[in-house]
Amino acid sequence: MYLKFGNLEAARYLFDKLPQRNEASWNTMISGYVRVGLYPEAIGLFHEMRGQGIEPSGFVISSVITACNRSESMITQGIQIHGFIVKTGLLCDVFVGTALLHFYGTYGFVSNAHNLFVEMPDRNIVSWTSLIVAYSNNGDPKEALNIYLRMRREGVSCNQNSFATVISSCGLLEDELLGCQVLANVIVSGFESNVSVTNSLISMFGGFGSVEEARYVFDQMKERDTISWNSMISAYAHNGLCKESLKCFYWMRHAHDEPNSTTLSSLISACCFIDNLKWGRGIHGLVVKLGLDTIVCVCNTLITLYSEAERSEDAELLFRGMPEWDLISWNSMMACYVQAGECRSALEILAELYATSKMRNHVTFASALAACSSPDSLVEGKTVHALVIHAGLHENLIVGNALVTMYGKSGMMEEAVRVLRTMPERDGVTWNSLIGGHAENDQPQEAVKSFKLMREDGTPANYITMVNVLGAFSADDLLKYGMAIHAHIVLTGFESDGYVKNSLLTMYAKCGDFNSSNFIFDGLTNKSSVSWNAMIAANAHHGHGEEALKLFVEMQHAGLELDQFSFSGGLAASASLAVLEEGQQLHNLIIKLGFDTYLHVTNSAMDMYGKCGEMDDVLKILPKQSIRSRLSWNILISGFARHGYFQKAREAFHEMLQVGSKPDHVTLVSLLSACNHGGLVDEGLSYFASMTSAFGVPPGIEHFVCIIDLLGRSGRLFDAEKFIKEMPIPPNDLVWRSLLAACRTHGNLELGRKAAEHLFKLDPSDDSAYVLLSNICAINGRWDDVENVRRRMKSNNIKKKPACSWVKVKGKVTSFGMGDWSSPQAGKTHAKLEELMKMIKEAGYVPDTSFALHDTDEEQKEHNLWNHSEKLALAFGLINAPEGSTVRIFKNLRVCGDCHSVYKFVSRIVGREILLRDPYRFHHFSGGKCSCSDYW
Repeated sequence: MYLKFGNLEAARYLFDKLPQRNEASWNTMISGYVRVGLYPEAIGLFHEMRGQGIEPSGFVISSVITACNRSESMITQGIQIHGFIVKTGLLCDVFVGTALLHFYGTYGFVSNAHNLFVEMPDRNIVSWTSLIVAYSNNGDPKEALNIYLRMRREGVSCNQNSFATVISSCGLLEDELLGCQVLANVIVSGFESNVSVTNSLISMFGGFGSVEEARYVFDQMKERDTISWNSMISAYAHNGLCKESLKCFYWMRHAHDEPNSTTLSSLISACCFIDNLKWGRGIHGLVVKLGLDTIVCVCNTLITLYSEAERSEDAELLFRGMPEWDLISWNSMMACYVQAGECRSALEILAELYATSKMRNHVTFASALAACSSPDSLVEGKTVHALVIHAGLHENLIVGNALVTMYGKSGMMEEAVRVLRTMPERDGVTWNSLIGGHAENDQPQEAVKSFKLMREDGTPANYITMVNVLGAFSADDLLKYGMAIHAHIVLTGFESDGYVKNSLLTMYAKCGDFNSSNFIFDGLTNKSSVSWNAMIAANAHHGHGEEALKLFVEMQHAGLELDQFSFSGGLAASASLAVLEEGQQLHNLIIKLGFDTYLHVTNSAMDMYGKCGEMDDVLKILPKQSIRSRLSWNILISGFARHGYFQKAREAFHEMLQVGSKPDHVTLVSLLSACNHGGLVDEGLSYFASMTSAFGVPPGIEHFVCIIDLLGRSGRLFDAEKFIKEMPIPPNDLVWRSLLAACRTHGNLELGRKAAEHLFKLDPSDDSAYVLLSNICAINGRWDDVENVRRRMKSNNIKKKPACSWVKVKGKVTSFGMGDWSSPQAGKTHAKLEELMKMIKEAGYVPDTSFALHDTDEEQKEHNLWNHSEKLALAFGLINAPEGSTVRIFKNLRVCGDCHSVYKFVSRIVGREILLRDPYRFHHFSGGKCSCSDYW
């Protein structure tokens, strides 16, 4: 009696005063402790009972297992009691076995629950239902349905609880056919009017997206409880129908059904979109008004609301103010940080969870592994993997999938494959994660191989599979794999899927087959933002910047909503064209629409400003060190290197190391490039020597090219040749071209011939090899050899890439070729050149005719020098650019030494800053000096 009234002190007083206690006394007291949530006390009393030699009954054992189950932190005690049960032979008690099933299901040990179920000599409907619930609650609704089908085959009739769980599982799997079959069984069994079953049906139809069917079931109910209203509100919420959820809530209150924590949690879920944040805040206010802000489940949903709205600070404030946390609270906060990209904070939550609680499950580790999904966090990822094994969750399907994804995103594909092979079961997500990992790590052959293994494994492919496979291919793979996969997609009917269509479009565009990508794009009846973004990004990547910007404008006019990917593509196009004004306009629009908070967009804007010559603007928008990604560091270091700020590039690299960000392949290329262009030979060689040992980055062909260029520019040509001979990988065209260019700089004809012959073998149509060899012959006065090279070019139908310079003034681009006098202001440009020539000659300029590579007299050579495209562009720019502004000139080939000298003189005499960008770097001319210090 006292226990039923909750007066535990009085009950315990009587219990302690009993002169004799029988089994019923102990049973009653232990179950009383369990009922009021004093689980450790219940276990303590159980041990005391055993110590006095009293044999517990199945009823007591069931109570203490329930205590271990509900406490969520008494795994060890529960396993020990399981051992006691086996020892005493109580496993034959169906109630004891069922309580153990509940216990293992609660803690996520589904395989243990299954093994126990198999060993049970007697099973009732509650036992079957417990196993179904265990699988369903631990993220395996498919197996839950398999157990249900097996139960039907064995002739066991369902009760309302089993039906409710099975129906929920159908909803989770989105298996509408099976759901309707279960519904038929419900009607045959006479449970169609049972409130709990009907509530599950509403939820199931909501999960299928069949809101009308859910509403029909709801309207047909003769009686409704609060769960009925909550289910309907949740069905609307699940399908993103926020207003309908709020209307249903309004009707609920008018029907005099008081909302509870589940009602408000469902309403909050309905508002979990950034556009509905104002409604979510309103519900938050109602939560506080009704005094439900201390209820954990409501606070958990609010954390998710703020997470989805990208308000991690609000979520953290709410989390820290909660009076208590359950495991969902910790998991939600961790997932919030992961979604916001604050992976370090997510891992700190995991550490805090370990320090303050023993609670964790498969969801905890799935979020933690997602926080480690980058090469920078590989050590942390392996640590979490060890914790997974220690927790006994390494066989959990969701955790296994998270491990495959984590290793794939960290570039550790061998580890990802090893995890997959050891998984006791695999699903489509497992294979998609592996194929996606191969795609991200540029392993097209392995992606195709994994796709074949997936089919052999009997796992059906879905649209994500196709998207991942298509994403693995580059230009070299289009004929071998890409078109074959396209044919397979047509045969299997996936071509009708919008995501697959966009991926096909992206693959062809990425591979440079714009005829095919344009054909697919033009054939789309409903072009989504993804379609437009794919075309913009591909055109920008392949150097079709004008087309990319044109597509961006067309996308705006089509009324589609711009997103971070649209802006990244537009900025990349602006960067490739070096059109600062268009880039600035895009950046202004980005700030106006609030996309400047996206790190991906900020990185693209930094890259654009860097490639347009505005390093000051790069530094203005550079993210804080705490959130700076490796890409941000790479753009910064590369920008400094390209603009001639070599010491700043080195300083940025060492800052990067100090804050714990790990350099990668690209970082080291940028650093070596800075050393190369700055003449920092010893520093460059030192960085190269320590790449693997100090930074864990194995040298690739780009790093070898940097070192050859570094040695060659400094005049150490024979060291460069020796370096090539000792390379562990075969030299490619970039290697020999770098050596040939160095031979041209230093006039070494003999070594230049060797380098050129290697280039001819690799690519007989390489025009740069002929031009550079011809230049070396001309520098050495070997005019007959020059003619031989030119005849060889003519016989092979090879034409020299024409030099071109351009300048943008007042929104219009004007380009110039060698001796090009076709511009509208040709007369003024010629007069300005004459004026400049006279001024700089008086200042001490002497023409460097070694750059006039034709066998003519000195006067003609000087005349030819003044026809160079960059000099024409300079004169035109000085005439038309606003007074005092920086003159910006761009050239498609390396600037010649004489033009470089002219630019220095002009910058001092006219008092203007001149910026010249060639394919390799920027030259900032001011006051008669260049940022490259005449070393380029």
